[in-house]
Amino acid sequence: MKICALIPAFNEGPHIRGVITECQKYIDNILVYDDGSSDNTVEEARATGVEVVIHPQNMGKGQTLADGFDLLIERGYDAIIALDADGQHLPEELPLFIAAGENGADLAIGNRMTERKTMPVVNWYTNVITSKVLSMIAGQRFHDSQVGYRLIRSNVWEKIRDKIISRNFEFEGEMLVAAGRAGFKVVDVPITTVYGTEVSKINPLLDTWRFIKMCLRLIFTR
Repeated sequence: MKICALIPAFNEGPHIRGVITECQKYIDNILVYDDGSSDNTVEEARATGVEVVIHPQNMGKGQTLADGFDLLIERGYDAIIALDADGQHLPEELPLFIAAGENGADLAIGNRMTERKTMPVVNWYTNVITSKVLSMIAGQRFHDSQVGYRLIRSNVWEKIRDKIISRNFEFEGEMLVAAGRAGFKVVDVPITTVYGTEVSKINPLLDTWRFIKMCLRLIFTR
């Protein structure tokens, strides 16, 4: 399979160079998609030699992922592995996603829920609730709906892209619902739970409201 790693980034100057250099040990093709960063994210990423595409202004993580998927599919990639730029996703686990894709997974999703003791309590319960809600809506079981570490085949994205309206953090949840409803094979990839010096970009009030609105919309539409 021809696979590319896609790293969406927004103000991740302190972390992104390390993430990229570790990824380069496991995968040859890497694209960084900067979402209008105001710090030195772009300079740090380009210093590693990888390609960097830039949104002139912040568009949201979902829009950045969607644009990255579209660009890489145009270039002929069979599958794309998305991982975050803040260091929460370990590049040494990239081979697990590559193997999942080669073994027939349409969509491979990281699963951090086997490491309950290392995940903050609020994050744990939030993930349990959102995963159960999205599983009921999709008709397929998801264990870690909030994780951004995932592989998607190009034909899957082409099939579901027009069904996904969200363009912020809820985008990743809606992607799971669209894939599940379309009958694609979604598999778990057990990954390590990592919490360090990264600062979450999620707005608890705004993004929770966006998630609720997305769920209500999906319940009443197919």
